[in-house]
Amino acid sequence: MERDHMKDLRRYLVLKYIQYLVLSSSYAISTFLGLLGSLYTIIILQSAKVSSKSTAVLISSLAKADILVSVSVVSEMVVWTFDVSISSTAFTSALQQNLLTANTHISCLLLSCVAFEAYLITFFPTESRRLRTVKKARLTSRIIWILVTAECALFQMDDLLKASSTSAPTHSPCVLLFHFSSTAAALLRSLSYFLGILLRIVNVYIYYKIFFSMSNRSTLKTK
Repeated sequence: MERDHMKDLRRYLVLKYIQYLVLSSSYAISTFLGLLGSLYTIIILQSAKVSSKSTAVLISSLAKADILVSVSVVSEMVVWTFDVSISSTAFTSALQQNLLTANTHISCLLLSCVAFEAYLITFFPTESRRLRTVKKARLTSRIIWILVTAECALFQMDDLLKASSTSAPTHSPCVLLFHFSSTAAALLRSLSYFLGILLRIVNVYIYYKIFFSMSNRSTLKTK
């Protein structure tokens, strides 16, 4: 018998929802399972048997986001293995954290896009066909990656300026840049925090509506 890859993709989505939208913080076991699931998903999405729909595009982008986790893990292993300077350690530590943050934000946004698409398919299957295209899914994924990459760059710059601010003169341009980046990073972190809470609530509501809609349809069919 041939393996049902669509069931595998649904299991992968459940794993990712638990990892990013249920668990309050990341754990080693969930991160490891997530990496394995992403690797397997990337492999099966190369198969011609898996339909190339907008959902598959979003899931593919979700799986590729775990590359950031892999880079963070590899960089941490390099720091442990080789003798590096204190400044390099501070840079690498900040980069690792920012990569993990970028991975979390990309994953949460893409999972929310998948949930929204599931909502459209369930309640507006005909009306939403123009929205649920491969082209628009790729555009959405690209926009999410660009925005989160810019966020990651701002956080990294803020961390680097904090590390070098002690040695900079009081009235140097670096101090002004430090204050600007620090304020922007603080605002962005606050926005990301509240957006994360909002996405959790919206995802719960969407799947609540979908679950009871499917339950009502099953009940009507059995009558």
